[in-house]
Amino acid sequence: MRASSCCWVPTRNSVSNWRLNTLVDLGIRSDTREPNRSPDIAILPFMRVPQNCPRTYKLASFDPDGDRVRCRYGNMRGVECDRCDQPSGFHLDQDSCTLHYQYSPANPRVYGFEMVVEDYSRGHIDLFYSDGSQSHKHPLLARRKRQAVWGQTASPPNSTQQPWWWQTTSTTRQPTASRPNHSSRQPYINTPPLSQLPLQFSLLVDPPVPSCQEGVYLPKFLSPTPANGARIQAEVNKELEIRIRAQATHSVLQDLITSGPTNITMHRTTHDEFVIRWTPIADDLGDHYPICFAVESATGSAINSYQTPPQSHSHSHFHATPTSQSGVYQSEMRCVVVDVRKEQIKAKVTCSESTMTVEVDKSSFFGLQEDHLRLSDSTNTACSLERYSNSTHIIGVIPLNACGTQIEEDDDNLIFKNEITTVQDDSSALITRKHLVEARFYCQYPKKGNVTLGFTAHRKNVTVWEKGFGTFTYQFEFYPDSQFRTRIDPNSYPLEYDIGSRIHMQIEASSSVNNTEMFVESCTAAPYDNPNYHPTYSIIENGCTVDPTVQIYSPSDDKQFKFSMEAFKFIGLHDQVYISCSVMMCEAGNPNTRCAQGCLNSTWFNGHNHRHRKREAVIQSAKHLVSQGPLRLRRSADSSGGSVVNLNLNLVFMAGCLLAAVGMICGVIMYKTKTSRVKYQPLPSCES
Repeated sequence: MRASSCCWVPTRNSVSNWRLNTLVDLGIRSDTREPNRSPDIAILPFMRVPQNCPRTYKLASFDPDGDRVRCRYGNMRGVECDRCDQPSGFHLDQDSCTLHYQYSPANPRVYGFEMVVEDYSRGHIDLFYSDGSQSHKHPLLARRKRQAVWGQTASPPNSTQQPWWWQTTSTTRQPTASRPNHSSRQPYINTPPLSQLPLQFSLLVDPPVPSCQEGVYLPKFLSPTPANGARIQAEVNKELEIRIRAQATHSVLQDLITSGPTNITMHRTTHDEFVIRWTPIADDLGDHYPICFAVESATGSAINSYQTPPQSHSHSHFHATPTSQSGVYQSEMRCVVVDVRKEQIKAKVTCSESTMTVEVDKSSFFGLQEDHLRLSDSTNTACSLERYSNSTHIIGVIPLNACGTQIEEDDDNLIFKNEITTVQDDSSALITRKHLVEARFYCQYPKKGNVTLGFTAHRKNVTVWEKGFGTFTYQFEFYPDSQFRTRIDPNSYPLEYDIGSRIHMQIEASSSVNNTEMFVESCTAAPYDNPNYHPTYSIIENGCTVDPTVQIYSPSDDKQFKFSMEAFKFIGLHDQVYISCSVMMCEAGNPNTRCAQGCLNSTWFNGHNHRHRKREAVIQSAKHLVSQGPLRLRRSADSSGGSVVNLNLNLVFMAGCLLAAVGMICGVIMYKTKTSRVKYQPLPSCES
């Protein structure tokens, strides 16, 4: 199959029209009893590299039949390529499909790469056709010497730094693909491939960068970014998520360039992570899909002005036009292979205003019961999976601000995530080796939209049961003053404060076990009612006050914590604040508990926290999160407080003259009104 048309963007190696040639052998293979399956290939449609930074690009390729995959430059002029002029400054390792860039002068025009990917059987096979004929395929012979494919190359400035392949000849012009191979034997036997696929892309050589070290100007990948060549499992009808993180100290991360299946999407979170999402469909079952990606950053005037080329897909033909030649840097290219398998766990998720409801078919859990499963944080009694489950389904109703629910934010959505996992019988054990099931689920809410339903702002009390401590309840309330006598009516939430005014709060625990005390380990503020939102503002850490305006008051008993702080607002578009605190219960009077230790600096606490864990498990509870809010800033027009303004004498004099003039006008109006027979009365008015 062939196709051709016009046009490429301006290229420096004379590629003008694009030409594609595809070969598919439809014979039935003797080894698989099925037609040959072509390799799955992927590469980014547009790549860029600084002039002075050598780089290696490993083309993603995977053959479902296990055949040998080989890449080469197109060499049939007008069929596989336009003029077949190879890019200079590059070396292609055909067997590994690896492209090495060494050096080429910067140029605003791109190099056009017109390559062909082929697969060859690893053993002798026969192919049978519908007309009764057949053919024989034999594998490629092993090579006696390394084969290199060259382009015409400009010598780099420092010839002493040339890699090994630049030393293969003493001439100034490197051998090209059209030159004969001078080995004593042809490296490959003359056997046609099972299939041939076109692979075409653009590469721009940018001006030099001050440093080629990754993580300075060029973005450097960080965890949890998958490694190049990683195999990732996906399930039909379930969204796959690939998280990508990078850093660059001297440039600003701008975008993620991707290539893969037609319906993949890319998102950027507020945590400066990129997320690739893809949901395989039933037709994808058993297939393998390469996904390639690279992160771009920018400096100077290129920040926010560089326009990313449109997203490309592995089964489409596309060439991108760069809009900036300087100040934009691209990371290395990484590619992963996604294997699509059938759905392992059948689950249904329903999202409401304040909860996620997940229903899992018990048959997909291979006999596990709800008492063997738990959410990310199951210490809250509201997080028990046994509460709503029945004989056929495991059902969990998970609050958006509890049970270990994680919150993620991008420009358009808030995403709340949780997971169901297996645990062993001993809930007090520190480790488990029976983590057999992991079912992740999430709810996504748009940040912009019409609000049609109300909600209860006041948070309910948190009730917890723990072995050795029985049942205890945490109550988090706001009070109007430092007397802490009457709590603020829950119906008046959200509460409004002026910036700088003092917010009074009290956390109180009630327990069925005597001789216990409560300890507040930390408190944070966030624009959302979820303690896992980041970043947050620290108020108390490790029992120590962090916010300089915090005041702690003497409690009435050991199960109370009273404190206050000055009101503030998060910088940005957030107009509300929630306060979340991590609290715990301890055996009263025991000097070995965390409650007795009080304020600890982070270094000492992190180094000694695990030493007494086994002993503390009996004398203190786990940490529990309680939250309350929202708090909002009172608008200036609604503020009941006055302000003191210093007026100079000139301003006072002008104001006096204005008032005198107004008084004279009013006097004239009153006089004329009294002398007139027309009577005036106020009109009814309605003001909202």
